[in-house]
Amino acid sequence: MAPGAAAAAVAMAVVAVLLAAEGGLAAAPRKPVDVPFQKNYVPTWAEDHIHYVDGGREVQLYLDRSSGTGFQTRGSYLFGHFSMHIKLVAGDSAGTVTAFYLSSQNSEHDEIDFEFLGNRTGQPYILQTNVFTGGKGDREQRIYLWFDPTKEYHSYAVLWNLYMVAFFVDDVPIRVFKNSSADLGVRYPFSQPMKLYSSLWNADDWATRGGREKTDWANAPFVASYRGFHVDGCEASAEARYCATQGARWWDQPEFRDLDAAQYRKLADVRRRYTIYNYCADKDRYAAAPPECARDRDV
Repeated sequence: MAPGAAAAAVAMAVVAVLLAAEGGLAAAPRKPVDVPFQKNYVPTWAEDHIHYVDGGREVQLYLDRSSGTGFQTRGSYLFGHFSMHIKLVAGDSAGTVTAFYLSSQNSEHDEIDFEFLGNRTGQPYILQTNVFTGGKGDREQRIYLWFDPTKEYHSYAVLWNLYMVAFFVDDVPIRVFKNSSADLGVRYPFSQPMKLYSSLWNADDWATRGGREKTDWANAPFVASYRGFHVDGCEASAEARYCATQGARWWDQPEFRDLDAAQYRKLADVRRRYTIYNYCADKDRYAAAPPECARDRDV
């Protein structure tokens, strides 16, 4: 058997064992460990638009007419828990997007997205989430936040394991995407290591009211601030199909394989009170709801 085929076989064996394991009671993700920016991250582009505060314990991204900017993790990860404390662009932020996401590095990529869509002064930010598998997304959900994300830092986190992708805002679950590959045939991100990225950029062709509201450059520079650069993942090469410690890490244990009843109540409250768009309910796009929607109990 060729080395690549052997690795794939091992990966599938690991998948089969883990999917066969019984679930358990859910638990909150472990408390993030805050570290300086330089420990886990490097600039991706326009390094001169990144400002460092307190030795890198806080980082500010700047957007002006000349450029936005961004950063990425040094390594790639296959599963884990990733979080960031972010204070978004204040004032008139229309046309700007602050993004925090995981993405693999090929054409049929997997991706797990937080995107914060700016708005005119006094109008609320929109938080858009999406999940890409095999290069296909079209799973957007949009919510209003229950606080002003420009006043203070708030925590945004992803828990990603073989069983689910869960999105959290200040420890409140706002979305779950379960692994339904075995029974529903829905692709799931499990075999492509991903880097973690964040960026601040101009997207006034679509970000605010479908591109009708343009960026007002008189308000530049726009500034998004970050701290708490937490990464707790299984680091892997870009070619890896599984992680050597898979099954042994805390996020693989039974209590992290699903949300519990209290978390699902919080998720239902987010859907009822703050959701403004959910692809699962978009009858113009889908005659019937995609199969994962009922499974995820996220409608």
